[in-house]
Amino acid sequence: MSWLEYVLVFGAGVAAGVINALAGGGTLITFPALLALGLPAVSANVTNKIAIMPGFFGAALAQLKDLKGQEKRLAFAIPASAAAGLLGGWLLIFSGESVFKEQVPFFILAAAVLLGIQDTVRDWLLRRAGADHVRLSDVWIILPVGIACTYAGYFGAGAGVIILALIGLVLDDTMTRLNAIKLVVSLVSSLTASIFFMFTGHINWPAALLMMAGSLAGGLFGGRLADAVNPLVLRRIVVVVGVVLAVVYFVK
Repeated sequence: MSWLEYVLVFGAGVAAGVINALAGGGTLITFPALLALGLPAVSANVTNKIAIMPGFFGAALAQLKDLKGQEKRLAFAIPASAAAGLLGGWLLIFSGESVFKEQVPFFILAAAVLLGIQDTVRDWLLRRAGADHVRLSDVWIILPVGIACTYAGYFGAGAGVIILALIGLVLDDTMTRLNAIKLVVSLVSSLTASIFFMFTGHINWPAALLMMAGSLAGGLFGGRLADAVNPLVLRRIVVVVGVVLAVVYFVK
């Protein structure tokens, strides 16, 4: 890579770190940036997945206290998310470059839509948590986690919204505790998919490591901007960027 490309990759990582810290949707910045470098779609997707993983780890670590009392759920959710993440990664490599490349505009558009309805999903879950409904056994978490984490292993943008919505259908709990579960299964599915990708030769390690450093710096900086930036405005900007990018890729 040239020095200008190094700057682009690091800058995209910083921007994604800030966005993820404040509003979510950083993949809508990092994935297109890797495509702009000329990386094949599969390689850009795999490299991006490696680059954003530290963010899941940090967020999950921050919510450890909210996982107390959820050990039984985790006993079901962790193996399911690990297997599903691996399956999603295998499907990505098995389907090949041409198939995935055709799906990229749809995935980017879907991620932008999911980011746009994130607050609606959260409000729906909060209303549901306050309503009387049938409590299902914790074992039911396996099904939604399996579905959502397969997508997370395959592509992943907007997966957090999907995971939160689906586990909210079967678990009766507060938003904070559901979000803690979401972070753990997101981390596990990304980890197993990433380990699988390490043996496929699709990872661009210089870009991945540089983007990881940028994401970490952006996350730390974003945390300090929490009082100065309106997350809703930032999210809307990211949604617009995602829609525009999807249209560009559709035209291409």
